[in-house]
Amino acid sequence: MPKQLTPKQIEVLKEDLMSELLRLERSMDATEQASEVVELDQTAVGRLSRMNSLQNQSMAKSLKEREAVKLALLVDALKRIEQGTYGLCLKCGGPVSFGRLSVFPESRECARCAF
Repeated sequence: MPKQLTPKQIEVLKEDLMSELLRLERSMDATEQASEVVELDQTAVGRLSRMNSLQNQSMAKSLKEREAVKLALLVDALKRIEQGTYGLCLKCGGPVSFGRLSVFPESRECARCAF
């Protein structure tokens, strides 16, 4: 059974969360620009180019939705650090291993409850 996180481990994971949050915010800015409405000028571009533009816009929209979910998880993890509940499984209340949090610092559940 995993043990509780040490203050040093929590600090390392908090730095990871903050770094991921900054990276995600930059990515979200780029995604926002890519998901802007495509102007379909029928005379300026061919049919395949328009289809490609629409497909790119659709992919950017999907990415934007995934990024919003990831953002919410990161913010929630940082709140749990402040509340002193980070590293505890939200389902069973047991500890979440440092190894799991090192890979997925936004994890809300222990490996057992996640599957």
